[in-house]
Amino acid sequence: MDTLSKIKEQIAENSIILYMKGTPEQPHCGFSARAVRYLNQCGKPYASVDVLDHPDIRAELPKYANWPTFPQLYIKGELIGGSDIIAELFEQGDLQSMVESVV
Repeated sequence: MDTLSKIKEQIAENSIILYMKGTPEQPHCGFSARAVRYLNQCGKPYASVDVLDHPDIRAELPKYANWPTFPQLYIKGELIGGSDIIAELFEQGDLQSMVESVV
């Protein structure tokens, strides 16, 4: 399976998926740690992909998403954004609603 197909499959199979540097248990950058903190406060499980362990995804995903940085959060197949957008949505109460809408 090529990298783009793998990315599309991951996004399709996971209602909430975070592409990040590191893991939720051990983020490897402040932006990923911030995204994890807000997602964890929403209280729903989510999938994650460590782009440091998958250089092919790290190289391909920014082109696919037209979003140059990590983390990247997808909910129900839609790119939500990175750390700043995640924080803003959380502070407005919108991230919680988006996460709760996932069955």
